[in-house]
Amino acid sequence: MAAAPAAAGSGAGRGRRAAATAAAWGGWGGRPRPENILLQLRQGQLTGRGLVRAVQFTETFLTERDKQSKWSGIPQLLLKLYATSHLHSDFAECQNILKEISPLLSMEAMAFVTEERKLTQETTYPNTYIFDLFGGVDLLVEILMRPTISIRGQKLKISDEMSKDCLSILYNTCVCTEGVTKRLAEKNDFVIFLFTLMTSKKTFLQTATLIEDILGVKKEMIRLDEVPNLSSLVSNFDQQQLANFCRILAVTISEMDTGNDDKHTLLAKNAQQKKSLSMGPSAAEINQAALLSIPGFVERLCKLATRKVSESTGTASFLQELEEWYTWLDNALVLDALMRVANEESEHSQGASEENGLPHTSTRTQLPQSMKIMHEIMYKLEVLYVLCVLLMGRQRNQVHRMIAEFKLIPGLNNLFDKLIWRKHSASALVLHGHNQNCDCSPDITLKIQFLRLLQSFSDHHENKYLLLNNQELNELSAISLKANIPEVEAVLNTDRSLVCDGKRGLLTRLLQVMKKEPAESSFRFWQARAVESFLRGTTSYADQMFLLKRGLLEHILYCIVDSECKSRDVLQSYFDLLGELMKFNVDAFKRFNKYINTDAKFQVFLKQINSSLVDSNMLVRCVTLSLDRFENQVDMKVAEVLSECRLLAYISQVPTQMSFLFRLINIIHVQTLTQENVSCLNTSLVILMLARRKERLPLYLRLLQRMEHSKKYPGFLLNNFHNLLRFWQQHYLHKDKDSTCLENSSCISFSYWKETVSILLNPDRQSPSALVSYIEEPYMDIDRDFAEE
Repeated sequence: MAAAPAAAGSGAGRGRRAAATAAAWGGWGGRPRPENILLQLRQGQLTGRGLVRAVQFTETFLTERDKQSKWSGIPQLLLKLYATSHLHSDFAECQNILKEISPLLSMEAMAFVTEERKLTQETTYPNTYIFDLFGGVDLLVEILMRPTISIRGQKLKISDEMSKDCLSILYNTCVCTEGVTKRLAEKNDFVIFLFTLMTSKKTFLQTATLIEDILGVKKEMIRLDEVPNLSSLVSNFDQQQLANFCRILAVTISEMDTGNDDKHTLLAKNAQQKKSLSMGPSAAEINQAALLSIPGFVERLCKLATRKVSESTGTASFLQELEEWYTWLDNALVLDALMRVANEESEHSQGASEENGLPHTSTRTQLPQSMKIMHEIMYKLEVLYVLCVLLMGRQRNQVHRMIAEFKLIPGLNNLFDKLIWRKHSASALVLHGHNQNCDCSPDITLKIQFLRLLQSFSDHHENKYLLLNNQELNELSAISLKANIPEVEAVLNTDRSLVCDGKRGLLTRLLQVMKKEPAESSFRFWQARAVESFLRGTTSYADQMFLLKRGLLEHILYCIVDSECKSRDVLQSYFDLLGELMKFNVDAFKRFNKYINTDAKFQVFLKQINSSLVDSNMLVRCVTLSLDRFENQVDMKVAEVLSECRLLAYISQVPTQMSFLFRLINIIHVQTLTQENVSCLNTSLVILMLARRKERLPLYLRLLQRMEHSKKYPGFLLNNFHNLLRFWQQHYLHKDKDSTCLENSSCISFSYWKETVSILLNPDRQSPSALVSYIEEPYMDIDRDFAEE
């Protein structure tokens, strides 16, 4: 941070200003060039040398230049601000100057974010640019941080009102002038200090908004354990402040790469994990732990997430906050919509009041319902996101236990119809420049965030049965009893006082809206993912039948076959869900055959499967596993399905299996493996493991060799497969969670997976089950270090 400026009247100060002013004239023989001054200021800002601040110029010089350049008097005001803001100043005059500067920048920022900036402006350079160029940003940082300086044991203080003005000006400059936010983000001590300003309700909103923008561009994630008194700071937030604070937390607890996790190669992720192990926990993990150590933190988030609109507090001050600080939501993008609705409904109520002879009620005390709903939606978005990230973190089981105890799921169930999945209305509020169907609209984003939370909550966790109500849990028990199979232990252990109440549980409500969703809906993907996560893990016949009874299989097949879904993401989610729903379930295959009752329908279905095996391979795997189990059962019902089901007959053919196997191995390579397509490698292994069980592994390898030669690429496929299996060993033998998932989903012991891979990688060319036995010597290429390619 730059040193405090010399007093305006000192000889040293005058000397420096005179030298700098002379330099700015650029040898023009008595006529300075404004462009040259700005250029030198920018150069000084980048290098830290030469011209950097308004204090380096005389007031006379700045006034003369302002007449020509129309700088709105900002450099002169900054000169006065320097003079009135040194350590021993009376800050009253300083605050008056800030109030003169503030409107010059705020109007410009408002025009900037609402896209109403005129193409032609009176001045060549915006006010915010001039303010920053003449050192205004650095000066405000110094003023704000004065309380951190102790003189003779006493802390300096500045008023909340003055802090508020400084924060507003800084934010407006960040909005309009490129590079300012990044420069502030580099001042780590300042970023940490900003958190302390949130203790005051008067400055909370401005501080939170500025911090959010700064953290959004900060290269290194901030550590919350460095924030002084974090626990007491958060504990003292009211519910409205805590909801806003979640916007900041969303940046501090998410790993940098979370958004595109599926797209990053496993090689890169493994390398990053090795690096992380040597470096210890990441900043995001440290921040998650810091938050979870705050007493009552998760409980308060659950209360915020499940609060009904009628219970929300502080709505009267909400409009006032918007008027004072128009960037509370997304940089004023929704302010115009909010204000318009408020004004329209206020005028309507005023007209009605005048007709009835009743006094008019101000909008400030009676906000329209639509604004209250938007208020809650924006809050819940951030809260659900934070809960979702915590559910996926290292302390997952602790978070699960807490959100179950605090009844998050039944609370969300009660909000489902009226808030979460409410119908769009003509007056529904949307972001400026967007429409109701845009994925950026708050309504849609809330729905997606809600579905992501359900997915994280259900995924491989016994608490998933909290998504049901008591009657639905009894239904699961009845299904198990009728099928003469043991009840799932997790169902028996579910605390019935924590499940959903009402006529339907959350899972059933989700199925109802899923079946009504329009074909082009962006929610289809997330809905399928949320339901699939309920089925993941050890296959449960009762869970499958619960969903089959509600027509889920027929709905999925309608979407795949009859509507001929084109979206690859949606298709993949439907294939994955269909696989989990049908796996080992003879009733599901009967239902499938009843729906896909013509060759024409079956061909459409096969076309969808074969159009992208990356999307459909999980279904291929589940059907292959089911076929293997059914063939080993002696049961009339199973025998009937085996003889009638087109899909099972198709998969049972060796040419079909070989076609799938060849393509699965051919479409992936070690360097392109991701979390999304690594399933293709595991599906190919399932096919070969089942062949090994039947002592047909050499036959399948020999057929692969023939297919290679027929495609004129001898050795290419088997060399690739050899490399993939070497990577498989490195990737899975050190990750317990992944091995458990493979075991549970396939019902094949992980030891059999490992043995099969070892047999295939056997270096003995005499072994009939080793890959090297089928790669001719001239084409052998299996010793490359793929990690370096």
